[in-house]
Amino acid sequence: MFNLLGSARKGARAVLAIAAAVALSACDVDLRDVGGGGGGTKSDGNAVDVALLVPYGSATPGDEGLARALENAARLAIADLGSGKINLTVYNTAGQAGTAASAASQAVAAGADIILGPLRSDAANAAAVAVSGSKVNVISFSNNTSIAGGNLFVLGNTFDSIASRLMTYAGSQGRNRVVVVYPRTPVGQIARSAIVKATAGTNVQVVGDGSFEFSEQGIVSAIPTIANTIKESGATAVMLTSNSTGALPLLAQLLPEKGVSPAVTKYIGLTRWDVPAQTLSLPGVQGGWFALPDPAPVAQFNSRYASAYGDNAHPLSGLAYDGIAAVGALAAKKLAMTKGNLTQSSGFKGVNGVFRFKADGTNQRAMAVAQVTNNQVQIIDPAPKSFGFGGF
Repeated sequence: MFNLLGSARKGARAVLAIAAAVALSACDVDLRDVGGGGGGTKSDGNAVDVALLVPYGSATPGDEGLARALENAARLAIADLGSGKINLTVYNTAGQAGTAASAASQAVAAGADIILGPLRSDAANAAAVAVSGSKVNVISFSNNTSIAGGNLFVLGNTFDSIASRLMTYAGSQGRNRVVVVYPRTPVGQIARSAIVKATAGTNVQVVGDGSFEFSEQGIVSAIPTIANTIKESGATAVMLTSNSTGALPLLAQLLPEKGVSPAVTKYIGLTRWDVPAQTLSLPGVQGGWFALPDPAPVAQFNSRYASAYGDNAHPLSGLAYDGIAAVGALAAKKLAMTKGNLTQSSGFKGVNGVFRFKADGTNQRAMAVAQVTNNQVQIIDPAPKSFGFGGF
């Protein structure tokens, strides 16, 4: 973790080494070639049988607590729906793709109408492949759009959704010449592609790239070239794809030092800049923009979670609540868990705001745009409360 500005370089090597190990992954089978999930056929008003696949038994540090947080959030959502609406069965995945596939098969054999989880993309892909012939859909907690399709939906906040919100807003504010700064990694390339795709239908143009080798020295060496690209392109905004555990602290310190002033060129983040809070004090993020879920329902959920379980909600736990909320909304209308019903255009309301699934298995989320003002988060464009906005 970077400790404000003075220790950005000092801690970069260790942080980058950890972050480099985190990459989006998927199994070899592409679910887009498997075929769509018909979904559970239950539409008679009886309780929906939901299988929750979470990483209990995982050897990865933190997974046990995250599994508990996801289960807690799911049970909180079930309680809000009222008794007799959803039957929940929890399956342990151990954080492994093979175990997740076995758990998914067991769940379908036991009569599950829909599967919620697993967490990571490789496990989610494996689970969906395992039950692809059953007409049972899988709503995973992953944000990896490359695995989406067929009977697999991703519930996590995607680069596509974030980039679309930010590029639309940037265009409306006259920040229509953007340079994208990203690491030369698979995730970096996915992030860049999401930004380029998000400019379609807007007046925003990507006028340059600022890529770098994903290492401390790689970032430092690339800074002069990136800064020149931003200046010479006439960019009015610079889009940073890195997060606070990756290259963001160095970029947000070194680019202003090389003359890319945040007062002239708007810095925009594809990731959350308020986590951890120290990120808000970085020079390059001052006056900059990033997207985040509607703070009001998130705060309400966090308060209720703490009251119910005596602990703080994990940042990802709201995804489990949202998944149950979507299932509950369909069940209330006596609708089966089919692909057609899951992709209803009106979407669903969750603790992270309104969202909806697309036919390709990805999702769209209504988010707020925030600005960093005096090291604090200021909402400058609230999250919409329904779809039919910003081209949605």
